[in-house]
Amino acid sequence: MLDYKYIEYLEQFVTEKRRNLFKKVLDKRTRHFTVAIEDLFQPHNSSAVVRSCEVFGIQEVHIIENKYKFYASRKIAKGAQKWLDFSLHNKLNCNNTLSCIDELRNKGYKIIATTPHNESCVLQDFDISQKAAFFFGVEKAGLSNDVLENADGYLQIPMVGFTESLNISVAAAIILQNVQERLYNSDIPWQLSEMEKEEKYLDWLEKSIKSIKKVKANYTSKNAISH
Repeated sequence: MLDYKYIEYLEQFVTEKRRNLFKKVLDKRTRHFTVAIEDLFQPHNSSAVVRSCEVFGIQEVHIIENKYKFYASRKIAKGAQKWLDFSLHNKLNCNNTLSCIDELRNKGYKIIATTPHNESCVLQDFDISQKAAFFFGVEKAGLSNDVLENADGYLQIPMVGFTESLNISVAAAIILQNVQERLYNSDIPWQLSEMEKEEKYLDWLEKSIKSIKKVKANYTSKNAISH
């Protein structure tokens, strides 16, 4: 249960311009689409994908760590990771790829492997009405067989040159820009619920206040006295 008095209390520490920006950005956030990153070992690639997710309104990102640890570089991500929700799949002695797939399926997502092979659906023909989780893997090896064999669909970006693949961060940006733009112009109920927006608004308020621990303590103290 959200404490709306607490939210009002925090708002005095954040400028009106920034509060309005939070609300404007939240109106464009979605969980209709999500992204899953499988075993990326180059920080500049994983950071760039995270940045694209934030820029194009994806609220939740799934990180699969079977071989490599995920790391988002502040220099490249530009702080994008601060505004997103991350689900880490990194248990020991576990196939974290399959675990992630199961979790997303249980949430109603179609598992979409991004690959130029497997008779993939061309990006502009992709059905945006379905909740979809876009899986991205390392540039050379691509996605694991676990993803390819368990995917509900395959997606590719049309290319007309000799090179058959794009850097993962470029591919993610192209795909997300395309599907999000079409989603925004559709009648599909893609937005966060009002409760989700309020919860993220509170989260972002707290993240914007440098002395949040002190602010929280003062609020708790004042409430204790008033009661």
